[in-house]
Amino acid sequence: MWIWMALASAVLLGCYDVAKKLALRNNNTYSILLVATALSALFLAPFLTAGCLHDHLCLMLKAVLVTSSWVSGMIALELLPITTVSTFKTSRPMFVVLFSIIIYGERLNWLQWAGVLAVFAALWLLTISSEHEGIRLKGNKGFAALLVSIFTGVASALYDKHIMAGMQPLFVQGWTNVYITIILVFLTFINNRRSGRQPFKWDWTLLIIAVLITGADMLYFFSLKADGSMLSVISLIRRSSVIVTFALGAVLFKEKRIAEKAGVLALMLAGVSTLMLASV
Repeated sequence: MWIWMALASAVLLGCYDVAKKLALRNNNTYSILLVATALSALFLAPFLTAGCLHDHLCLMLKAVLVTSSWVSGMIALELLPITTVSTFKTSRPMFVVLFSIIIYGERLNWLQWAGVLAVFAALWLLTISSEHEGIRLKGNKGFAALLVSIFTGVASALYDKHIMAGMQPLFVQGWTNVYITIILVFLTFINNRRSGRQPFKWDWTLLIIAVLITGADMLYFFSLKADGSMLSVISLIRRSSVIVTFALGAVLFKEKRIAEKAGVLALMLAGVSTLMLASV
């Protein structure tokens, strides 16, 4: 069951990335994240329960990691094509798998490893495709932000496995959103002071973003909490959201080298499918 929850989470996550890109047309990064996260926290308010100080401190740390990943990821979306950003974010599972084996002692069977290798091969080919678009890493602020997003995202995923051992999914999700909202209030205030207050425009895309991330994270936390679940497998399946992001991004944003990237994404889909079949 946890496999299917992870897959459903990936679909919602892919739609969420596209919605964020659309929202950037009307508002800045901080405003989008603040409003969407505040709405998500509001959705989860009925499920908030008291907890011990230690648990809340753990969730504050998680909020810092998630906020860092989200903000840097949004900056990357502003400066780079969405198909490029989603492509490079597929490198996150590589580090999650590596550290899951080292830290948590997870072990994959041979068929799972075949799926992993197929996904990594797809990532490598997608990197080459992005280079053919003329996008270079050196001196690129968008790529610098993307790297920060990737590594803070990896740290957050590994931390999730640790904290979920002693906490319930809705407790983690609800309070983390509250703390992220508080952090984003300060970041938005600082950004407005530094660059001048930018007018906020209500956009119904913000509500869609909040619904999508709430559903995606809820499915993710419940899959992670399930008996027998493996962080390494869940992370790879979640990152298959790039397929949804790519397909919608290609239609909505008319980006380049679609046919070449589509072939590589077919390889990634085959790898994720193998991984799922081997894990059921």
